[in-house]
Amino acid sequence: MTVNQIEAARKALTHYLKRGGKVWVRMVADKVITARAAETRMGGGKGAPVAFVAPVKRGHIIFEVAGISKEEAEAAFRLASFKLPIATRVVVKE
Repeated sequence: MTVNQIEAARKALTHYLKRGGKVWVRMVADKVITARAAETRMGGGKGAPVAFVAPVKRGHIIFEVAGISKEEAEAAFRLASFKLPIATRVVVKE
């Protein structure tokens, strides 16, 4: 997932909650994706950074919320999941 996708999902969460809860982002996009300019010759080192991404494995927690009801959290996470390129599910701590 890219930085833009994580930020779009975070904004969707906080916009729905309207300052009525606490949101934690549990992942950091710290892997650099580089690319060479088009039509350049081989050699010359690595290309310039293009984007930062976060590799996501199955079962990794992306966002965490507290201070709201379960129904509100599920609705907020539903809106946030539309911004993400992966299948998501809600996990509840009992």
